[in-house]
Amino acid sequence: MSLFGPWAGLWRSIRVYHLDRAHHRAMDALYARFVRPGDLVFDIGAHVGDRVSSFRRLGARVVALEPQRGPAAVIGLLHGLDREVTILRAAAGAAEGSLTLQVNSRNPTVTTASADFVRSAAGAPGWDGQVWDASVTVPMVTLDGLRARFGEPAFVKIDVEGFEDEVLRGAVRPLRALSFEFTTIQRDVAHRALDRLSALGLYRFNVALGETQTLALAADVTGPEMSAFIDGLPAQANSGDVYAVLNG
Repeated sequence: MSLFGPWAGLWRSIRVYHLDRAHHRAMDALYARFVRPGDLVFDIGAHVGDRVSSFRRLGARVVALEPQRGPAAVIGLLHGLDREVTILRAAAGAAEGSLTLQVNSRNPTVTTASADFVRSAAGAPGWDGQVWDASVTVPMVTLDGLRARFGEPAFVKIDVEGFEDEVLRGAVRPLRALSFEFTTIQRDVAHRALDRLSALGLYRFNVALGETQTLALAADVTGPEMSAFIDGLPAQANSGDVYAVLNG
């Protein structure tokens, strides 16, 4: 592996996620539906912190989990002096402990704790050339552990490359509002995440495809309706974020 590989991948993430102001405006408009000034937000899988920046522009306090050293350092450069941002070099899962990440040095945004995710990406359309070339063991916390330490979040963003359902297993009480990423190469993970949320409480759902930062449905839908929507997407849709709001 080239010594420049990790730095090239990190710069790509900074360029894609931090240097597009129109993208920032769309992101802020979307998150403003869920986040108000003074709210607490958990950003699980914060990567290089573009969502952290959005939540701060909206006036929220943020606990950002990013287990990778390079991306966490970027968040530190951007927000390390901000008392309203707490940065944790940790992953989230179903139980306290540790886990091993499969690292994609050239594209660190798809680093994952899921071996199934790596297998699903092999040969899949849109995933050509992706290589998970290293591994690292990191601390693992739970959503409920974060709640006990920092308080009840108004919103939780989960983007952890095929590990979203495991993160939600770390909550035994419903969350007020959240988003979780899904991919068309692992629709089963989205189904398990939806099932977990339905077991926790009565939720309504919407979805934003790719990085559009725009809700695709005119009205929120039920869990089964969201599952059917995800199943109906073509493979080239690739990914999106499901938004869930506790109903009552």
